[in-house]
Amino acid sequence: MDGNQPHDRSTAPPGEGSRSGRGRLTPAKFIEEVTYPHDIHPALVPGVSIEDQRVRYGLDKAIIGVVGVLVVGFVVWGVLQPDVVLEASTTALNWVMQNLGWVFSSLAIGMVLFLLVLAFSRYGGITLGLDGEKPEYSTASWAAMLFAAGIGIGIIFFGPYEPLTYYLAPRPGAYEPASTEAITGAMAQAALHWGINAWAIYAMVGLAVAYVSYRRGRVPLMSSILMPLFNRGDDPKSFGARLIDSLAIIATLFGTAASLGIGALQIGQGVQIVTGWSTEGNAVAIGIITLLTIGTVASAVSGVARGIRWLSNINMVLAMGLALFFFVAGPAAFLFNVIPGVMMEYVGSSADMLGANMAQGEDMQAFLSSWTTFYWAWWVSWAPFVGVFVAKISRGRTIRQFILGALFIPSAVIILAFTVIGGTTIWLQHTNGSIAPDGTADSLPAPAEIFWVVIDQLPGGGLVAPVVILMLAVFFITTADSASIVNSQLSQGGDPSPRRLVTAFWAVCMAGIAVVMLLTGGDTALSGLQNLITITALPFSVVIVLMAIALFRELQHDPQAIREHYKDEALEKAVRLGIEDHGDDFTLAVQPVAADSPYAVGGDFDSTAAEVTDWYQRRDEDGNEVAYDYETGEYLDEDSTEQGHEDREDGPATDPAERPDDGAAPRT
Repeated sequence: MDGNQPHDRSTAPPGEGSRSGRGRLTPAKFIEEVTYPHDIHPALVPGVSIEDQRVRYGLDKAIIGVVGVLVVGFVVWGVLQPDVVLEASTTALNWVMQNLGWVFSSLAIGMVLFLLVLAFSRYGGITLGLDGEKPEYSTASWAAMLFAAGIGIGIIFFGPYEPLTYYLAPRPGAYEPASTEAITGAMAQAALHWGINAWAIYAMVGLAVAYVSYRRGRVPLMSSILMPLFNRGDDPKSFGARLIDSLAIIATLFGTAASLGIGALQIGQGVQIVTGWSTEGNAVAIGIITLLTIGTVASAVSGVARGIRWLSNINMVLAMGLALFFFVAGPAAFLFNVIPGVMMEYVGSSADMLGANMAQGEDMQAFLSSWTTFYWAWWVSWAPFVGVFVAKISRGRTIRQFILGALFIPSAVIILAFTVIGGTTIWLQHTNGSIAPDGTADSLPAPAEIFWVVIDQLPGGGLVAPVVILMLAVFFITTADSASIVNSQLSQGGDPSPRRLVTAFWAVCMAGIAVVMLLTGGDTALSGLQNLITITALPFSVVIVLMAIALFRELQHDPQAIREHYKDEALEKAVRLGIEDHGDDFTLAVQPVAADSPYAVGGDFDSTAAEVTDWYQRRDEDGNEVAYDYETGEYLDEDSTEQGHEDREDGPATDPAERPDDGAAPRT
């Protein structure tokens, strides 16, 4: 280590003198007084938590101003000229799909491979927290919260619509429409879009956020994750840092707005069916967005998050009850038989489904643009939001536990839900053709109507419909509220208790984008959603790739990884020496040796290098270096002020424990 060693060294292992021909000298001590950076060897740093850092949070007026003006300008443009927005977004979408659709496909495949390799590598045992820190939640509670994250508006909207569409209009070349093979094939295609590949995108962001916040002591911003890649990455006010966080805000706004839009459409259809009232176009949906956004803003401003969280937990129970209703009132025997087949079909045909690409003709291009690539883009836009939530509930987990849990627990829930709801829908169509009268996708009802058509054909469906409307309304409010809080944090330097008025502002922006999506889509509202999501998600997909690179770089210099390096090298040299000198019977001991000894451990590692020491230097609120005692966990300067917030103009922030993003899962 270039002579920078903290302990005495000798040239021989314990108890050994000189021996001819082996270059070993009589034991001797070499006293080297070396002060490590920040008074601790980088392999012994227990980690740094963001709560122990001194951070002055505050409004980032540049981000709020620039992004706010852009979003408000877009909403005004979309309301005044929806046709122009649709034409421009369609042109942009076609260009993105033709030239850059491979970016989304590569991301969906690459993140699964990267995370699984990481999980089973030597980095898998690293804790997302301080050394020895226990998980904040029990395994059962953690799994339940991941389970909750997989339930939401998207399952109710796309659960019946998507598998039925694939059953009648499959991926080109996959199977014959409306055939026996199409039953499992359709549900496997839906499982691909909502399963492991989707959650790999979320998990990548969540893992990076958890690692930098609870292990490296940096604020939970998307720009913080990329610090290892940029010389000025440690400056949260730099142009690059603000650009990255702005892209995350924009992606989250559009991605979440899409869920709000489809939720409003479905609530509107449900209200019309239950009440018998009818209206043209998307007027009802826009009215519902307005009404529920008022509820969301009231929640953000008044701080009634405990009630929202309570409703959210009830909603999860109702969602489980809805799945049970489909089992009891629907074709239970059919579903029990088809579930294993769907699982096997999903595993067996994943390679073919993931291998579909834009070079396979116009039909495939149309399919991918409408479905697979659109979904990958949608999950990219949701990644900052879901990633922050999953990171928050996973503190104290190892990287291996995090990856395997985040990939497989919610994926299993979603695949099961799609199989139950979609399987019931396909069964109704397969047995009596009651949903698409002429047996083709062209005769399907509007996407927002299909769920209501399905439950209308099940015993007790009339009683279930009002409950589902209530569920969708609660999903809308909790999703909008939680996503707005995440955006508020991103625009306030990662503040865990962001200002309520800023949170309300982002909620209104999200609602405005949802309205524009419905207006631009017109009678085919999904086209407006797909166009805008895919375009706005593209820049952030590049950010996610950079996150993976930055995370891997930091893991290589993690204290636990450094200790693993020492351990492997020490054991290899010690065991070889023991066998050479003593045969079968020997034990290991630790003693100092000279840096140039062939038995020295860590000779190839510079323990004072900036890349392994700079990160744990403690600083005050202004970024100035301050002394810190890692043995006592205390700052050594006279001013022991804890991390603070700037004075707030709009009153104190809500207790983080009361915010819905701490107890209510994000829902697509």
